[in-house]
This record gives sequence, C-alpha cells and structure tokens, in this order.
Amino acid sequence: MARFRLKSCIGFIALPLLVLIITLVLKAFFPEDSPFHSSGEVKVNLRPTASQNQWGYNKKSEQTKMNDRAQSDTEAELESTLRKFPPPNYYLHAFYYVWYGNPGFDGKYIHWDHPQLPHWDAKVAQEYPQGRHKPPDDIGANYYPSLGPYSSRDPSVLEAHMQQLRTAAIGVIAVSWYPPSTKDDNGEQIDDIMPSLLAVAHKYHIKVAFHIEPYKGRDEFNMFTNVKYIIEKYGEHPAFFRYRTNAGKLLPLFYVYDSYLMNSEQWAKLLKHTDSSSIRDTPYDGIFIALLVEEKHKREILTAGFDGLYTYFATNGFTYGSTQRNWVSIKAFCDDNDLIFIPSVGPGYIDTSVRPWNFKNTRNRINGKYYETSLSAALESRPDFISITSFNEWHEGTQIETAVPKTGQSVYLDYLPNKPTIYLEITRKWAAIFGGERRRWQD
Repeated sequence: MARFRLKSCIGFIALPLLVLIITLVLKAFFPEDSPFHSSGEVKVNLRPTASQNQWGYNKKSEQTKMNDRAQSDTEAELESTLRKFPPPNYYLHAFYYVWYGNPGFDGKYIHWDHPQLPHWDAKVAQEYPQGRHKPPDDIGANYYPSLGPYSSRDPSVLEAHMQQLRTAAIGVIAVSWYPPSTKDDNGEQIDDIMPSLLAVAHKYHIKVAFHIEPYKGRDEFNMFTNVKYIIEKYGEHPAFFRYRTNAGKLLPLFYVYDSYLMNSEQWAKLLKHTDSSSIRDTPYDGIFIALLVEEKHKREILTAGFDGLYTYFATNGFTYGSTQRNWVSIKAFCDDNDLIFIPSVGPGYIDTSVRPWNFKNTRNRINGKYYETSLSAALESRPDFISITSFNEWHEGTQIETAVPKTGQSVYLDYLPNKPTIYLEITRKWAAIFGGERRRWQD
C-alpha cells in the first residue's frame, strides 16, 4: 500500500515536470507574438506561403494588422480624451483666426509681425510709434500666447486649439475666411488650411462655420460664386456646420463681416426670393447673418433679406450693436421680424500693440468679471445663439485662448492671478448655464 502511494506520488510529480519540459521546448521554437501566446487575438500564420518572404511573414498582412491596431489604439485614446470634456454646445460659437504663421511652417512670421497702424490724422500719427513688430519676443499683441507665436498650419497647434475649445464646451468655430487668391492686408492666403482644420475639428466633434470677410471687390455676384465654392468644396464634410430652420431646412450658416459696406439693394439681389439672381431655394442657399453696427442697420438688414444679425465687437459701448444695454430691444426687433439674434461677448479689449492711439476703446478684463457681465447680458436677451469674440484674435486682445506671463523686449499683460485656462473655464460654466436656459425657454 505504501509502495503504491510512493509510485503514485512519483507519477503525480513526473507528469507536471514532463508538461513543463515540453512547454519550454515549444517556447524555444515559437516567437513571442505567435498564437501560442495569443489571448484570443489572431496572429501571424506560421506556415509559409508563396506570398511570404524568407522570414515566414506576410509583410502586407502584418503591416495592415499593425496599422489597424495602431488606429484602434489612437481612436481609443481619443475617445478617452473626449470623455474628459463637457459636451459641445452648438449654440455657442467662437470667432477663430487661421492667419498666423511662423518660419517653421510658413518660412516667415505672418500676422505676429503686424505693423503698428498710423492714426488717420497725420498730426496725431506723429505722436505714436510706427513700424512692424519683430517676433518672437516682440509680437503684435498685448498678451502672449502659451503656444508662442504659432503657425495656423501646425497640426499640433490645431489639436491644442480643439482641446481648448472642447474644454470651454464651444461647439462651433466661425472661421475668418477669404476666397482663394485673396487675403487680408497683413497676411497670406488661408483657404488651403480649411481641409486640415475641418479634419481636426471633426475629431473633436466641433463644427466649422464660415465668417466671410470683406475681401477686395466683394459684391452680390461674387458672393454667390464664393458661397457656391464653399458649399461644393466643404459642404459634405461632417464638420461643416448646418442649422435646421423653423421651416425645416438644414442649411449652412454664414457670418458676413462688415456687411454694411454693400447697400441693401445689392444684398437683396442675392438674398431675396423675388430676385431672379437670388441664391434662395438653390443648392447654395444658407442662413446669412449680417453685422449690426449702427441702429439704422436693423432696417437695412431686414430689407436686404438677411436671416439674422450679430454684433461682433467685444467693446461694450463701441457701437450701437455692441452696447449690451441695447440687446434686449434688438432681440425684440428680431423676434418681430423673424430674424436670428446673435450677440457677441468678449473677455475684454486692448489693441494698442497694433493701434497705439486707440487706448479709449480698451476694456479691462477685471480678472474675468467683464466677460461674465457680457455673458449675463447676452443671456438676458434670450438669444438664438451666442458668439464669442474671440478664441484667438490676439491683435485686439479679445482672445480666450491660453496666455502666459512674459517679459522681454515688450511688456505683456497676462491672466494672473488666475490660471492660463481661466477664460476657457468661465466659458464652460456659462455654456452649461446657456444650455439650461435654452431648455427652460422652450418649455
């Protein structure tokens, strides 16, 4: 009986040893990424085929699988990142500028070297400095960006901007746009940046609207041509912003800067259904938002056939439209005439780095209080949308993009004692308030 137990014990010990030895032998012959070590994942077929090379691997198949795994990992990482952000509020728009450049991506500085603009009165102009700024230490702004004097073509900058926008819960960026072959007075052509911008915006579930600038020679005829160009080239992109009207149409929304430079009769040819050359009820129809500057522009905007109005300027009191105490009555006018009202709020204003004589229009940020007061005034008017002037118009000091303290050749303002993200955080808070108020208004 004892001998049987001894033999049994030896058998029980020998069997695991034999399995272990076989396992070690097999491991010596199989690579670490073989099916032997697989956890339900299909790996490389070890049996050579005619399409495999001398090492026994199908390069194309393996590369495809590696790419798929990398893409899957990237998508999982992005989804994890997106879950950290609040949901985007598509009724909250921010004016966005892609006109910046630097030597690394553009061969030179663009817009950061903005000239100091002379006063229109020659005698006054003599009292102030003139000439161009000299980046990177001396830029055309009163604040200094945390990303430095960046290029709008830099993919890492676009990624950083989208993350900041999502931190702020902003759902739509209204991009300052000039048609191909045209540009602003101090920059270069920008339309070719749009595909990259749309692609990265889509990754972050942000929509893109077009803020059409007063390009040279703008009239009702080339406006039709340029809107057609935008819709045909970008209209099918999932990041292209469209809004469903009360009539049930899903249409793109266009901001039209300095719309008053064309008279209402010209605009009516484009925007009135009654004109044979109208864009209405064509594949290129849209929601066109005019800039309200003077009080008389309300009637002109209505006569011209626009769908709504916005106020743009971040300086309270600078214009009739940007004066916050007027917003309730402007909204009432819009309601009476079936127009969309989009007040524009901003964190402050200072442009003395590019207009050194314009100190009277400076509005101190007061550590965020000016911005919060603007947002509160906008909500009081029960707007259809709220626009933010701006995400990154650094020349006029209206940016909510992160800024950092900097000293050097120039003395820069900063957001201290608050964090660089203070204005993103304020925006995020009010985006949630705006969302709640909109739901309450609709009940």
